[in-house]
Amino acid sequence: MEDESDSDVSLAFTNSSLAYTISESELVSDWLNGKTPSSQKDDKTDGDSDKSTFSQSNCLGKVEYVISLLGHSFGLGNIWRFPYLCFRNKGGSFLVPYILLVCFVGMPLVFLETTLGQFTSKGPAKCWDFAPIFKGLGVAMIVTSILISIYYHMVIAWVQFYLCASFTSKLPWSECGRTAWSTKDCSLKWPVVTCKDGVKFVNGTCIQDKNIVGVWNLTVFYDTVGEKPVSASEKYWNNNVLALSSGIFKPDSLRWQLSLSLLLAWSITFICLLKGIKSKGKVLYFTCLAPYVILGILFFRGVTLDTAGSGILFYIVPDIDEITKSRVWLDALSQVFYSLGPTWGGLITLSSYKRFHNNAFRDSMIVSCGNTVLSLVGGLVVFTYLGQLAGQLHLDIHKAVAPGPGLAFIVYSSAVLHLPAPPFWSVVLFLLLMVLEMDTRFSVVATVLTSVIDQRPHYKQRKVVLIFLLCSTMFILSLPLATNGGMYIFTLMDTYIGSWSLMVSGLTELVAVTYVYGCNRLYQDMTIMFGTEPSLCWKVLWMCVTPLIIIVIFFYSCVDNPATTYGSYVYPTAAEVIGWLIMAASIIWIPVCALYKIIKEDEGITLMEKIKLQSIPNKYWGPSLVKHRRQVTYVKDFVLDPEGDKLRLAYVNKAFTLESSYSTYCDNGTLNSYPSTTTFSFDDHPMFLSNVSLETSV
Repeated sequence: MEDESDSDVSLAFTNSSLAYTISESELVSDWLNGKTPSSQKDDKTDGDSDKSTFSQSNCLGKVEYVISLLGHSFGLGNIWRFPYLCFRNKGGSFLVPYILLVCFVGMPLVFLETTLGQFTSKGPAKCWDFAPIFKGLGVAMIVTSILISIYYHMVIAWVQFYLCASFTSKLPWSECGRTAWSTKDCSLKWPVVTCKDGVKFVNGTCIQDKNIVGVWNLTVFYDTVGEKPVSASEKYWNNNVLALSSGIFKPDSLRWQLSLSLLLAWSITFICLLKGIKSKGKVLYFTCLAPYVILGILFFRGVTLDTAGSGILFYIVPDIDEITKSRVWLDALSQVFYSLGPTWGGLITLSSYKRFHNNAFRDSMIVSCGNTVLSLVGGLVVFTYLGQLAGQLHLDIHKAVAPGPGLAFIVYSSAVLHLPAPPFWSVVLFLLLMVLEMDTRFSVVATVLTSVIDQRPHYKQRKVVLIFLLCSTMFILSLPLATNGGMYIFTLMDTYIGSWSLMVSGLTELVAVTYVYGCNRLYQDMTIMFGTEPSLCWKVLWMCVTPLIIIVIFFYSCVDNPATTYGSYVYPTAAEVIGWLIMAASIIWIPVCALYKIIKEDEGITLMEKIKLQSIPNKYWGPSLVKHRRQVTYVKDFVLDPEGDKLRLAYVNKAFTLESSYSTYCDNGTLNSYPSTTTFSFDDHPMFLSNVSLETSV
């Protein structure tokens, strides 16, 4: 028989589902010194042992982490959403507030969230232990991610639609032709001619050999016909891709082409989630440079076209009168939240996978600057071709295309027509857009998935089923966007979720961290992470400048809030009410969860006592690894191992005896078992303030 001192004992605790096995010789000394098997493991590892998909044991390397953050912020928001908001707000008039808000709102929030996720190694559902009353903010982030993911996948479906349509010898939007989507006002049916050899009619048209060959006077033609010419690419978008109905309450039928494309989008998301965050980073390294390459090719070709310069001037020259309008600042702020990603929960999720001592400030600045540059470059390319398109239609730039989410699709599809072998470049462009948004869609949906697993860790064992149910449910919820009236629903969701919800969440987050938790305590946490104390300017931004800007824009927009529109369509009041309800679906969780926490608080007597108790850190707040928690020496009675502390102070029923088997080899080599029971009592040790005993079987 082996020496009993070298045997293994199994410790059982009545209120824990965890089971540990440790050497009996280490049992008494280690446990009396405050160590648990989990803390011993933490001391012996550098945090890299768990490489599973949703492990947050600081598993990402420096490059992969930056790639993941860039991928989360680089997406269609930069080259699809930014240009259309810029066009709607008169070009240069949008750039001024956008750049200012990136510096004074975007960067501070990105730095704050990456710090929060890195310090706690927890996702948005469980990183609020510093003030449990704000746990609803994490729920709001998760709900916002769900809603954004639902309509964001519709953008992906449009990209896939164009990609499939590009596999042809001649792009369908290169001519009007005799197609169902082509109408009489298609610009290619009314080319501008001199009409030297024809007859000039009084309505502005030119007749030659009894056929209308074009328009000789556009002004007269517009006044007579009453319609402006529309480019073939815009006709293709409105009449073939969307097949728009007359309004939001007339969705008509479900378009099977868009439905299949939407199904493909969610299927790819399902596959990406199965592969996990680390494999995604390894596969998609090139997505950080590929956008600049293809956009550079389009730009250098675009500047050689006629009237392209007018589009660039429209893009960079601001209109002072336009800057004073509330809509410009609201759109600029919403784009900062949308493109950089604060208050989505994705930044916190990705940062929770990073090493504890990583330089979050450096990574935050790389992501913020890289994202802003990509947006500016994407806008420059769009407005270069927009100037050329306006010259081709002989219209002012702001009249060349109807403002709306389809602007980028109209301009990009028109741009590839000016390159050699247009179908090839169309495939390259839309394939790049499809790959570019893959990081963003993965991060958004993974935020929801990680939060669910944080709350229910045992679901991790059924990860495939959980991912399938999540993607299937969200696919069904996104199907109304694939109807003929889907664009109206899409615009409504983008307006209220992509702006108002994110603003409220961002302001609440700033108040929770800097005022309730305390900026001084946050600076102490950051000092042990980074080795040096951050600059004082961040404290000024977090406590004063950033929240003040959000408050001013919020109330300014509430007072001067223009009606939601799509092109010439103005949303009815009932639709606006639905928009506010959609926004409330996310932010309502902030007060609801706060009220729940106050009601469940059983230590306080008065309401203020309950609020105060729920506004201070609980024992689970802090770094996830014990070796990092030991560095928190500035907090009195800071719990080094919350899980181990919970196990040590567990109540054990003294009437309960657990029997197991002590196994040994006999002389004949067979394995025999001898049941026995041993009881360890730590009742007299000062570490145990209550009368607690531990029962083991040896």
